[in-house]
Amino acid sequence: MEIRLQKILAQAGYGSRRKCEDLIAQERVAINGTIATLGMKADPERDTITIDQIPINEPETKLYILLHKPKGVLSTVSTPDRRPTVRSLVDLPGRFYPVGRLDLHSEGLILLTNDGVLTHQLTHPSFEHEKEYRVQVTPPPRENQLAAWRKGMFLEKGELTRPAKVWIEHQEPESAWLGVILKEGKKRQIRRMAESSGLHVRRLIRIRMANLTLGDLLPGEWRKLHQNEIIELKNLLSDRG
Repeated sequence: MEIRLQKILAQAGYGSRRKCEDLIAQERVAINGTIATLGMKADPERDTITIDQIPINEPETKLYILLHKPKGVLSTVSTPDRRPTVRSLVDLPGRFYPVGRLDLHSEGLILLTNDGVLTHQLTHPSFEHEKEYRVQVTPPPRENQLAAWRKGMFLEKGELTRPAKVWIEHQEPESAWLGVILKEGKKRQIRRMAESSGLHVRRLIRIRMANLTLGDLLPGEWRKLHQNEIIELKNLLSDRG
């Protein structure tokens, strides 16, 4: 996949994007033997990119890890205190970071990766990839409450949500399990939507992000993505970019 040249250089360790833009402007960078200019794109897996006629460093091996975040674990790689983080659950060397954060009390699918391009595509709202949740709320919702979720609603400070897909999966005497699909990721969005419509979230589990599903992973378990999952995810994001 072609991406901007300064991103490739930055990922390969040649400094900030601004510094990499300076290298390009100084005509020190070439793609397949042709001097590069600002704004050009390249495919690092297909094209030969050089600086001062020397091939650039190979970027670090890309890592893609699907994790079932348990309740009570922070969606960060480090913390000043001793609370567990998603990074502490994955016993692998290297640098990788969470995509699609969940709050402390929420559970479910989180992707950990060192792929900066894919991270941007999964987190930027313009790509509108789906995120699916199972949400237990109290009391059982009325139809007009769910209608507000489907239409889009104002949260505190006048923040407007996009329309969500929501349905009742299972109803109990004092609570209900909802299926919810969002195409955005405002901070604590489902909990805030519930509060604004007079509901309380008892449990929240993310079960899908784009084409990635939680499957049968138990809380705290993780696995590397299969190659076909990576290809499908990149193709999906590329189509929506």
